[in-house]
Amino acid sequence: MNALKHYVQKELLPLLADLRLAILLLLAIALFSVIGTVIEQGETLAFYQANYPEDPALFGFLSWKVILTLGLDHVYRTWWFLALLLLFGSSLTACTFSRQIPTLKAARKWQYYTKPRQFEKLALSAEVDGQAPNSALANLSQLLSDKRYLIFQDGNSLYARRGIAGRIGPIVVHASMLIVLVGAIVGSMTGFFAQEIVPSGQTFQIRNIFDAGPLAQAQIPKDWSVHVNRFWIDYSPEGAIDQFYSDLSVLDQQGNEVERKTIHVNEPLRYHGVTLYQADWGIAGLRFHFNNSPKFDLPMMPLETGGKGRLWGAWIPTKPDLSAGVSVLARDLKGTVFVYDSEGKMIATIREGQAAEVNGVQLAIDEIIGSTGLQIKADPGIPLVYLGFGLLMLGVVMSYVSHAQVWALQEGDRLYLGGRSNRAQVTFEREILSILESLQPMPHPENEVGDRETTPSLQ
Repeated sequence: MNALKHYVQKELLPLLADLRLAILLLLAIALFSVIGTVIEQGETLAFYQANYPEDPALFGFLSWKVILTLGLDHVYRTWWFLALLLLFGSSLTACTFSRQIPTLKAARKWQYYTKPRQFEKLALSAEVDGQAPNSALANLSQLLSDKRYLIFQDGNSLYARRGIAGRIGPIVVHASMLIVLVGAIVGSMTGFFAQEIVPSGQTFQIRNIFDAGPLAQAQIPKDWSVHVNRFWIDYSPEGAIDQFYSDLSVLDQQGNEVERKTIHVNEPLRYHGVTLYQADWGIAGLRFHFNNSPKFDLPMMPLETGGKGRLWGAWIPTKPDLSAGVSVLARDLKGTVFVYDSEGKMIATIREGQAAEVNGVQLAIDEIIGSTGLQIKADPGIPLVYLGFGLLMLGVVMSYVSHAQVWALQEGDRLYLGGRSNRAQVTFEREILSILESLQPMPHPENEVGDRETTPSLQ
């Protein structure tokens, strides 16, 4: 046990706290994060086979087999990426406890200077004389107080400090990064990503899971569903899509509405840690009737256009024995349907609520049924990530605060003064000079600087 403790303290902790290791781990995490951004995540096998063939392989080696073998199709959930995060977190923790916290403790630990020779070890020191006993110390205390120093005094010795937040800042930065790492790991292990294409008027449960962590089953909702009350698109005067909307209701197991919201792009619905984003749209089907017949619903399927826009189509039989029919096409939800005969010739254009004669019958279009495309995500680690980044910004600001310390000792009519600062050295020196000038407009010629007669001694 003692040997293990000695190994941890003398070998393992210094290695983990090494700045070079932390930088190396951070670069590796950044590299694999870039790879996870460039390579599409969570797609199907067919997608990777089509986009990353073996011959020719991308860059001569990156094929779908390499991607799937190394887990580059789900980088952020692989064991080796999580191991990098854990190792980087261990490095931060070791550095925090072996360096940052001792530094803070050292900054909070101080002692009065009781002998003049103690000031010799300070890079900035001076002597002031010619004042009544304790008057210079009292004046110094007031000057430091005006400059927002926290002052401690014991007899003829004085200690003052300012900016202890500058020592706390690095610890806050390390703690915030650890919180971000924990949030990322929690999200990777318990989060999921799903997509659903749902026709207007339908109810669905989240089942089409594309990517999920090993512990994500607890996050996938089983006790509530979502009903698409209505989906519609607003078009600009020029005919382009301005915005599309989904009126959604969350239903409990008894079918009662417990939440309702109209979502659109950048305005999602959040319920019990699950977020539903408006991401896409489509045409689900066509509602029509012949002459005085009942209304029929017919699915419409997306057609391949070679990148020349989006198009949906269906075939409508016009005879009971299915021996004749027409093809109908729709490009959007504006309400216009194009009708083609068996030879591919357009024979009619029908708008919603109107009818036209085709193959001897009156074909009336009642509605083009739209479908909403939803992206559904759950990431329980998000609150931790937000908290971590908030603390990170606070810690960075705190780290720029200068931690300044001032010691003073008065012996008779002579005042010894010295100080140090971890940042803004020039500003600190000017501040001390201004204090000295206030204490002693014409300093004694015999001081630590030598023969200077007008400037307090600064070492």
